[in-house]
Amino acid sequence: MPVMTARSRTEKHRASTPLELFFDLCFVVAVAQAGGRLVHAVAEGHALTGIGGYAAVFFAIWWAWVNFSWFASAYDTDDPLYRVVTLVQITGVLVLAAGVPRAFDANDWTVVVIGYVVMRLALTSQWLRAAYCTRDSERRVALRYAVGIMVVQVGWIAMLALPDDASLGVRVGVFVVLVLAETAVPLIAERDRSTSWHPHHIGERYGLFTIIVLGETIAAATVAVQEALDEHDALGELLPIAAGGLLIVFSAWWIYFAVPIHAYLRGSREAFVWGYGHYLIFGSAAAIGAGIEVTVEEAVGKAHVPTEVAAAAVTVPSALFMLTVWALHARHFKRDLAEQLPLPVAALAILACTFVGSWAVFVAGLVAAATVAASVLLSRRPEVAG
Repeated sequence: MPVMTARSRTEKHRASTPLELFFDLCFVVAVAQAGGRLVHAVAEGHALTGIGGYAAVFFAIWWAWVNFSWFASAYDTDDPLYRVVTLVQITGVLVLAAGVPRAFDANDWTVVVIGYVVMRLALTSQWLRAAYCTRDSERRVALRYAVGIMVVQVGWIAMLALPDDASLGVRVGVFVVLVLAETAVPLIAERDRSTSWHPHHIGERYGLFTIIVLGETIAAATVAVQEALDEHDALGELLPIAAGGLLIVFSAWWIYFAVPIHAYLRGSREAFVWGYGHYLIFGSAAAIGAGIEVTVEEAVGKAHVPTEVAAAAVTVPSALFMLTVWALHARHFKRDLAEQLPLPVAALAILACTFVGSWAVFVAGLVAAATVAASVLLSRRPEVAG
């Protein structure tokens, strides 16, 4: 068996591999399933239930992706065994995706949990391999990861044994405890030694997944507009939504990639906060597409919700995306208050667009585009001599 040892954090020209890109692409299948069920729930007037289900499913998708990406940044050997185990993880996410409709519609999480556990146990085998091939503190970190992941998976399987008459509060409580346990594993495993993740590689991995999620948003919105046009011929109602949605997605891309984040990721403290916070960035980016679908359905009379609720399905995730990108990402590269203000102010302005009626998405898109323009102009100001 080839040796699996840590890669150097200073390795030159470190980039994502074709296997990692394939891994991301398969994960988007699950993201699309979660977004589609969110659309259905909101359009039928069950927004809170839909958001709760979406948040739970998206956690499973996001956390499995995060753990693989950081492990690969430190230990990717790209040998046959590594590839096979990664393909098993991909199989797990496809199983999870197949269970999303049942989880939303019948509150049956069995298939979702099975897919998730397959992904996590496959990663556990990678950590055990790393432990076998390393020594001393590096080995202890790998073993802590392996043991921690396995223990939590027992918890997820046990959750399926809750009685059918268990209250919603009990189920939510168990889920929250297990989520906290999952997210605590890296903190415990790396409490005295960090893995050798590569800052440039991690920045690129997160950026590529952001692009894929935004691409899924555009694809979902395009299909929704096309179907509405085919069935209702409502070009006048749909054109402002399509234009506004594109402006929001284009602006989201521009804002996220305005700065090279690898320069900020100097240590584990910054990396943990930044990496964990991307749950909100990825989740809100994917939810924008679901929101556009809801506004399309409301515009042609298919969604049973008020105009403001349909608009909020776009404006709330758009505002959340801008605010979290600013908090985790962009603010570290701003020179003064003038450069710091555009994104938080834009988030508030986009939320206010919820109440401008059927033109809410278009106006929100104009606000997003204006924010990009203002940020570019402010960043090009000459440096003031100190």
